[in-house]
Amino acid sequence: MSRYKDHLGRPLIAVTGMGVVTSLGAGKTENWLKLTAGASGIHAITRFPVDHLKTTIAGTVDFLPGSDKGMYALTYELAASAGQEAISEAGIGSDFGGPLFLASPPVELVWADRLAMYRSVNEGSGYQRLLEAARAGNGASIFDEALFGTVADRLAVLFGTRGLPITTSTACASGATAIQLGVEAIRRGECDRALAIGADGSASAESMVRFSLLSALSMQNETPERASKPFSRDRDGFVLAEGGAALVLESLESAVARGATVLGIMRGCGEKADDFHRTRSKPDGSPAIAAVKLALDDAGVSEDEIGYVNAHGTSTPENDKMEHLSLSTVFGPRIRSVPVSSNKSMIGHTLSAAGAIEAVFSLMTMREGVLPPTINYDHPDPAIDLDVVPNVKREADVSTVLSNSFGFGGQNACLVMAREPV
Repeated sequence: MSRYKDHLGRPLIAVTGMGVVTSLGAGKTENWLKLTAGASGIHAITRFPVDHLKTTIAGTVDFLPGSDKGMYALTYELAASAGQEAISEAGIGSDFGGPLFLASPPVELVWADRLAMYRSVNEGSGYQRLLEAARAGNGASIFDEALFGTVADRLAVLFGTRGLPITTSTACASGATAIQLGVEAIRRGECDRALAIGADGSASAESMVRFSLLSALSMQNETPERASKPFSRDRDGFVLAEGGAALVLESLESAVARGATVLGIMRGCGEKADDFHRTRSKPDGSPAIAAVKLALDDAGVSEDEIGYVNAHGTSTPENDKMEHLSLSTVFGPRIRSVPVSSNKSMIGHTLSAAGAIEAVFSLMTMREGVLPPTINYDHPDPAIDLDVVPNVKREADVSTVLSNSFGFGGQNACLVMAREPV
């Protein structure tokens, strides 16, 4: 077998550049220092009014130029910042030369913009009036920002990517889905490299209300940094957050030929839909179990080769229980000795960006030989028997990692990554 091919004869996929932005800060260096120190980026919301909201905390990113300009502007800034870091590390110039796969939230007009457009014309009602406002040019820029592909279009121009940029929104699995699309494009021989980005700047009063109506958010507002507590007995919901991450994916052969530094290998991807409920996971965990197994099969590795699991670990009562069930089913009794930690305990749940952010952190775990902790783990759930790397980082020599993304609407995607080619 060629050193550049996997067990199925497909091109091995290298990661040659990574970038990340979360509530902990901008760039891999700052994020990694704080993540491994057990710091929290979750704080009281100051960017928008929280009057009458049940949850008043989040992991918002408030330090970028677009942070106060709405969901569209911030999602773009998060993606651009992470993308620039990744492309710079990969040593690629302004002409990227491969396709872009973006995971982003389902962009829509926020209420302030809708009302502004509505007031700009005097006749009509409902969407007809909004349409007339856009046609008149009064709301043209707002209308453009609400188009689903606009963020990707702007990024394609910024980075010089090739072909029609693809935008995907598969809920909390979106970031992992974008990576999978890039991996598959290279495997099919359509390109030598691809840029996968996950970004989400959608925290707003409206989104907080929506998730609160689903009883999904933590309401432990008094101590924001302690609100996200995956796998703990007293967990009460996830903490909404923002962030972005980018990965330059490249065939190993191409990376070696141009002398690029290989940061890790994308070994396998697995996905499985769950039609049980629009927000809840199937209680028996069967779709999540299938997604994990498919990722392992695609990677050509057994569960015994996984040295660490970057958990989805949202801190919701039901999801954490389901993830434990799925892992214990696949790994058997061995899961008790496999470290399984959740970055969301520190950065919150970045929704569309989560899978990409956690892929970056998974690769850094292997490169740095350090397992990020699950903080706020003071009251273990006796029904969840896992080594969650409680509260304090741990040094460990890990060569293969599983990263889970289990999204609302039953959209499940898992990634298997390795430190080096086999």
